[in-house]
Formats: sequence, C-alpha cells, structure tokens
Amino acid sequence: MTLDAETLRRLAGEPGETILSEAPEGLDALALADIARAAAAQGRAPAIHVALSDKRMARLASALAFFAPGLEVIRFPAWDCMPYDRVSPSAAIISRRMAALARLARRRADEADTAPLIVLTSVNAISQRTPPVSAVENASLHLRPGMIRKPEELAAWLSRQGFAHAGMVVEPGGFATRGSLIDLYAPGAQEPVRLDFFGDELESIRAFDPATQRTTRALNEITLDPASEVLLDEAAIGRFRTGYVAAFGGDAARDPLYESIKEGRRHLGMEHWLPLFYERLDTLFDHAPGAPVSFDHEADAARAARLEEVEEYYAARKSAVREKLFGADPYKPLPINALHIP
Repeated sequence: MTLDAETLRRLAGEPGETILSEAPEGLDALALADIARAAAAQGRAPAIHVALSDKRMARLASALAFFAPGLEVIRFPAWDCMPYDRVSPSAAIISRRMAALARLARRRADEADTAPLIVLTSVNAISQRTPPVSAVENASLHLRPGMIRKPEELAAWLSRQGFAHAGMVVEPGGFATRGSLIDLYAPGAQEPVRLDFFGDELESIRAFDPATQRTTRALNEITLDPASEVLLDEAAIGRFRTGYVAAFGGDAARDPLYESIKEGRRHLGMEHWLPLFYERLDTLFDHAPGAPVSFDHEADAARAARLEEVEEYYAARKSAVREKLFGADPYKPLPINALHIP
C-alpha cells in the first residue's frame, strides 16, 4: 500500500480526520512508516499509532522492523494488571513505559533530533493518565567514567526513582550494591550495567550478562531513566498523605498503604493511587504535543469496552470498601476520572 504525497502531507500536518481503507494487517505498517517520515519532514512531533491491544502493537512493531528498518519505533504498553488491583504492573512493563516517556522528553529538548519516529501504543494505554511531563523531564541521570558522585547518594537516587534493591540484578528496574560496585538494570536497556567506584569517582561502566553475571563490554556513558511511575521524593510523599486523608478520611491514615508511603517505602499496588503523588497527571499525547495520531479499525469500540470494564471494577471495589475480604484490608478506590480518561 502506498500513499501519495498530498495525502501524506495532509495526514501528517493538518487537523481533521481521514479514514484509510485497503490496508490489510502487515501492509498497514507501510502506511504508518510513510506518515512518520512525513511528520518528521514537516518538523512535527513523532507519529502515534493506537493499536487495539498490546499483542497487536507487538505485531505492528515486527512489521515496521521488516518494512522500515531505519525507522525508530518506541512502544508504550498498557499496565498488565486489572483496574483497581492490589498488585503493581510488572517491572518490565513499567520500565518500557518510562523509557518511552523519557525518550520523548529528550526528543522535545533536542531541536536537532528530527529523525522519523513512531510511538506504538494501545487503546488501554491511552485510556489512562500518565505521570506529568515535568516529572519525566527532570528525572533522568547521565553518568560517565571520571564523574564524581558518592555511591550512597546514587543508591538513594535509584531508590527514589523506583529501582528495587535486590541481592542480584536479573531484570529491568533492579539494582544491587556490593562494596564499591553498583549493579543496575535501567528501563529500556538491553542489558544491565556494573558501576565500579574508586572512592567517590566512577571509575568504569561495564555491561554484563544477567544470566552469568559476567562482563560483556565497557561503556563510555549511560543515561538512567526512572524505573517507576511513582517517584517517592519528599514532595510526592507529602502530596500522597494529604490527598489520601482528604479522599478517604482520617481513619485512612492507619491503612498499610498510607503507613508504607509515609515511611518512604514502596507498597504493592500503589500505582493505582498515582494521582495522589502528583499535582496533576498528563496523557501520552501531552508527551508528544502536535503528533499526528492514527487508530486501528474498531478502536472506538475497544475503548468503550475498556471503560465499561473499569467501571465494573470500580463499582465492585466501592461496594466492598467497608469489608475485609480474605483477611485483606478494605480497598479504597479513587474515582474513575482521577486515573482513567472519560
């Protein structure tokens, strides 16, 4: 499937809606690649495509790798847990989401970065709010050998940014400390890295194999992005405490979730109260302002089904807010519009 120059100009740079037909699965990747290139040629933001599901998004990424190998593709998946759940999204999913937002932040900041880029996401992912643009812009850390930085301060920074302390680093979002060494697995990275300090000087950065823990190569620099959508600094903890009590009353201050956050400790499932950690939340589209957006066929129906699902889970949690089920403390749900986009 090919698009003429006038159609591409209109799709990439003009407001309005256009329906593309005769784009069977697989060949639709050709059209998306053309739109991304046209948007870049006009100096606009990256293109965004909203797939029906994360599985469909993965298939599109594979097709784009085949049809447009030179095109940069970043994926922004949905959380892999139920709405109003007691568990957190997986570390791998959160790492990919934060890496995508950080990449968009760096592109906005670098006026010379105009190479074609497409963001693949899903209906479920865009139906939910994200950490604000300002939080992502100020959260990355650049390291290179020779820099002076206290290892204990770096370890504290990693904890605030959502990295989980572990005995051994084997998956994204984890870090481990051993004497003068800090091992960490950054969001979006292909492999973990080992930071070797001599006193407060970062002496070397080496990638290593998480299975064997053996060094694979030396690196000249790395950029670390947050490993969690919840950044537990002093201001965020204060906002959460105030917001949680305001939403659920003074008795809520005795909840295990509240107690953990008050002490600066992460709590399983705390992401479902994300709005309380920030003054406001944004959407994926705020991270790529002005981007041309395309949708899979029947995306509207999928979005309606998703919102219906969210409403059902909220109603169930709301009706059981005074009950202790299977020994668990009552679940206090935030209103749907706080995290999900109506």
